[in-house]
Amino acid sequence: MASEISDVTGGLESRRTSKQRIGRSLLALVHRWVGLFLAVFLFISGLTGAIISWDHEVDEWLNPQLFEAQGEGVPVSPLILAEQLEAADPRLLITWVPLAGESGHNIGLGVSARIDPATGKAFELDFNQVTLDPVNGEVRGKRMWGEISLSRENLLPFLYKLHYSMHIPDGFGIELGIWFMGILAIVWALDCFVALSISFPSASAWSKSFSFRWHQGAAKLNFDLHRSGGVWVWGILLILAITAVSMNLNQQVMRPLVSLFSPLTPSPFTRPPNPPEQPIEPVVNRRAILQLATEEARQLGWSTPPGGIFYVPEIGVYGVTFFEPGHEHGDGGLGNASLYFEGKNAASAGARIPGSGTMGDIFMQAQFPLHSGRILGLPGRIMVSMMGLLVAMLSITGVIIWQKKRWARRRMSARN
Repeated sequence: MASEISDVTGGLESRRTSKQRIGRSLLALVHRWVGLFLAVFLFISGLTGAIISWDHEVDEWLNPQLFEAQGEGVPVSPLILAEQLEAADPRLLITWVPLAGESGHNIGLGVSARIDPATGKAFELDFNQVTLDPVNGEVRGKRMWGEISLSRENLLPFLYKLHYSMHIPDGFGIELGIWFMGILAIVWALDCFVALSISFPSASAWSKSFSFRWHQGAAKLNFDLHRSGGVWVWGILLILAITAVSMNLNQQVMRPLVSLFSPLTPSPFTRPPNPPEQPIEPVVNRRAILQLATEEARQLGWSTPPGGIFYVPEIGVYGVTFFEPGHEHGDGGLGNASLYFEGKNAASAGARIPGSGTMGDIFMQAQFPLHSGRILGLPGRIMVSMMGLLVAMLSITGVIIWQKKRWARRRMSARN
């Protein structure tokens, strides 16, 4: 009887082990082909991400003519310079104005095209950024942010857009590159769980999944760099993948998903945008908007001054962002606060107040700070830059593992 029970128990254990092996093999197969599909895009995104963590610093280093002020004297208000530029070129609608320039720096403006009365569509412009001398308003440079170009002036914007869209052109009324990279981010997030499950073959040998065989040959080290390297930073990789979904598919995926668990405060940026050739020109001028924002901020008890004002012609909304000079990019925490107003009548269109709102609101506020590392300030940016290099490394080592196994199978087939 004891032997019969032993045989039955052994058979059950054998079948259980066999099912586990089959399941693990299927997961490994999924990870292999998903990884190969993602490899090129993650390699490019990883390298570009490591660079664009320092995009403003590197851009300034590459293009001092765009950033370093040459004029001598008392700087003029950036608002006045923006108004002068619009008056000089009626095709232009200024979409971003810093309200207090940095010492020794030019004034960087964002620009868009107004509607051409002759055609009823937007003028054609070959630039969307302009830099002005802060003293005399002289145009120091122009460029089209995101243009496909490796010139010094366009390199950083080119890499930035490459990072999240691969410069895939729009089509069918859809930002195809942004959608494509967003879908890849979803696949990457799911594959993070697959990779973790196959990185621990058994409970008794779990420590091997954290170790590196530095002196046992290139093949073993390559394998450990791929497996153990991913295990050590698995949580950060998952955060980068999820926040990438938020960056690219915010309205299509992330907001609907988060709203299942927590209500979200309505945002003007969830409105369907107008086509680029049909911008919504503001009726209220930016000075009136700035006055309203300053008064509202005073009532809210904010001590931080308004640092910049922007206008989004696709949806007809102004935004006033509050920050100290030199802190435009919101280093540390959940970023800078903003107040939004309708361009047609100056009615309040909402606000972004870091750390306030529902749990869902705060989760959404954290997405870009987490993805860029800015939530932790300078240490976070360093970490994200290193993670970009690590993502590129994981892509390369994964392809090498696949290629070695492919060669091994070919040799085995040749012997048979």
